[in-house]
Amino acid sequence: MRQTISRCLALLLCIAAAPLWAAAPGKIEASYEVHGFGMTLATIKETFTRTEDGYRIESVTQAVGLLARLKPETIRVVSHGKITAQGLLPLDYSLTRKADSHKNASAKFNWEKAILTHNDYKGVQDMPLPTITLDKLSVLYHLPLLVSPGEAEFKFSMTDGNNLENYSFTLSAETNSVRVPLGEFKARLISNTPIGETVKYEIWMATEHDHLPCKIVVTDAKGGKLTQVLTGLTITP
Repeated sequence: MRQTISRCLALLLCIAAAPLWAAAPGKIEASYEVHGFGMTLATIKETFTRTEDGYRIESVTQAVGLLARLKPETIRVVSHGKITAQGLLPLDYSLTRKADSHKNASAKFNWEKAILTHNDYKGVQDMPLPTITLDKLSVLYHLPLLVSPGEAEFKFSMTDGNNLENYSFTLSAETNSVRVPLGEFKARLISNTPIGETVKYEIWMATEHDHLPCKIVVTDAKGGKLTQVLTGLTITP
């Protein structure tokens, strides 16, 4: 049971969802439910705020139900950076846990010197910063920009403050109907082919809502699977 709980919490950190419009609104407030192992595991409250050419995203994941009784945990993730013509350019990323604080992690992006700095349980580590690098919270705000006509494969690097990994995503040509608590959406699937211990992401992007991710399925290397679905959305210009 303890191993299952740990896998639940680890997978929760792989989940994040948020839209990006051609002209990003001033504020987006979204809520989600996370399902897995036959139950509702957590709720997510997420806020995107734009200030001129900058952005700040805050995501708070709260364990609920049986998971909350066995392993009460609150996970807060924050990303902030710049909004450029090429999309989001993260500057800082942090992940903090209320219970397991020893698992906190952060990342700083020095684009001028092309250096990425991780700070986690292993200490402070500097490493080369690839040209297209996102954090796990900003990636889905940036992803809709990559989904343009004529392109079906996208490659970039992604950090969670612990590890920097390379990803290759493929966009399906088909459009399917996807039902979530907020309603039914026409969506296209974008997914990656995992290599080794890399997590597999399956993201359904609503074609009539600026490719907003309306459903995400995350599968780890051991087969543990979580599904995140959109339950509420408020957009302020």
